Amino acid sequence: MSITMKTECLTGLLLGAVALSLPACASTPQEKNFQLNSQDISPLRMMANKQEYNSFGCNGSNVSPAISWTGAPPGTKSFALMVYDPNAPTGSGFWQWQMINIPASETSLKEGAGDVNRKVAPKGAVQMRNDYGFYGYGGPCPPQGSVHLYEFVLHALDVDKVSVPKDASGALTGYVVNAHTIDTATITAPFARGL
Repeated sequence: MSITMKTECLTGLLLGAVALSLPACASTPQEKNFQLNSQDISPLRMMANKQEYNSFGCNGSNVSPAISWTGAPPGTKSFALMVYDPNAPTGSGFWQWQMINIPASETSLKEGAGDVNRKVAPKGAVQMRNDYGFYGYGGPCPPQGSVHLYEFVLHALDVDKVSVPKDASGALTGYVVNAHTIDTATITAPFARGL
């Protein structure tokens, strides 16, 4: 085969590949259906003193925010809510709250659902131990003078129940949840003490 023929073949293949990829480039991204919503928290304003932790120098009420969601993907069998501070000065972030085995029929968590004593979490949902060392919601408490971004991530899962020991670490729970995640919906909410 001559160099000219090889060049023509490669040029044809390249043009074919470009032609096939053009429709993908021209398409507009679809809006994500799975959405997490809250009247209590927002990326556009600081979390309230009501959500702030009530120890370690913080003086909030430690009440978990009300959240709701829409557009769960097909095949969702349960949900898990993971609340994480990636800015915590621990070298590995900080798990504020993990609730697993939320039934697929649920579309919201009431305010205060993170308090295991109030018993307002959905039936069947399991509160895991946070990095403060207790079960349920532990609100934000960043070092004085710093703004931290708290990630509220709802996972749509392909299993009815996440199988982890009750005393599993946040990292282990996160690992198993991520292994079964179909899709996620997120609100990232800022907080700083005294603002």
